[in-house]
Amino acid sequence: MSTVDWVASTGVSVLLLAFFLNQIGRLGDHSPTFLWMNFIGAGIASFAAWLGGIIPFVVLEGVWCLVAGWGLLRLAGRRKAVGA
Repeated sequence: MSTVDWVASTGVSVLLLAFFLNQIGRLGDHSPTFLWMNFIGAGIASFAAWLGGIIPFVVLEGVWCLVAGWGLLRLAGRRKAVGA
């Protein structure tokens, strides 16, 4: 396996683990762990797609990463508002 394959496999593994844990009820859709796993996994997968020159997957994973990041920011905003 090439370096790109290893990087992509790492990112996809994190995404699939998050999905599996969500499906069996161990992680909620809006839990920080679930969002972080999606953010990190999609970021790594997007980077691997960029390294491999697979632009449609750069877009897919990049948007996935941004949406997870947006969820994390919203979660942080809610926590800050509750603590204020």
